[in-house]
Amino acid sequence: MKTAAARPEPIPVYAEMSSLNPVFVFDGALKGDVDALAAAYVTAVTGSSGQLCTSPGLLFAPEGEAGDKLAAAVARAVAACAGQTMLTEGIAGSWTAGTEALGKADGVELLGQGRPGDTRNAPAPTIFGTGVDQFVSNHVLHEEIFGAASLVIRYKDVQDLLKAAGRIEGQLTASLHLTEADYPTAAPLIPVLEQKVGRIIVNGWPTGVEVGHAMVHGGPFPATSDTRTTSVGTLAINRFLRPVAYQNIPQELLPEALQDTNPWHLNRRINGDVVPAAEKAEVSA
Repeated sequence: MKTAAARPEPIPVYAEMSSLNPVFVFDGALKGDVDALAAAYVTAVTGSSGQLCTSPGLLFAPEGEAGDKLAAAVARAVAACAGQTMLTEGIAGSWTAGTEALGKADGVELLGQGRPGDTRNAPAPTIFGTGVDQFVSNHVLHEEIFGAASLVIRYKDVQDLLKAAGRIEGQLTASLHLTEADYPTAAPLIPVLEQKVGRIIVNGWPTGVEVGHAMVHGGPFPATSDTRTTSVGTLAINRFLRPVAYQNIPQELLPEALQDTNPWHLNRRINGDVVPAAEKAEVSA
């Protein structure tokens, strides 16, 4: 961003830079198949050796017996995983440094770990555990670890979630796992997440991005360098466009797509209204 801004002719930069993609699990979600929930979480953490910008690096689970069962299921699920080859030796080295720093942080414990892969640069998937107070007070726990690693954070109530969400930096996604009974508890969290992420998901996982009109694959800094657009979906074209107004320009001098004859046969918007390609427009674009 600094390099682009320092050019003789500055240019905008859209970059994906960092994201922990927090997942919030509510009580109702733990009344179902906890093993399946844990397996889906570990799959999202370890897919492509965790080298996805949407990999969930944080999971908030309630304290108590139900949360304990989820934590135990997560530990079992990750223990069955083997490391996958990472893209480069440098990325694998950064993963190792990040997990070592996280594992040494106060109040953090090893929740579960798989085994290294048979190839080089294939470290064992690792999931740690901690509490909300430790997460809020220690920024080391907010650092992205690019690779198969994640942190489970235990919380007491929605106030804990609001406190933690308020401290999280800009992210690409946030996911909520809940049932209808959890709606009143989850409702206060939504406005906070709207200011923190580009995509809010319910009962799903952030990995996997559909190319559609409603998709937003972006988020507030430092998730991306420009929160106003997206890198996936039809709105991504806005990263490459610059608006130009043609005021009182004769038809003959307008770009073809804007002429009343509409030789491109595309729908156009004139005076705010969509004019289908088959119709003749009676006013200038």
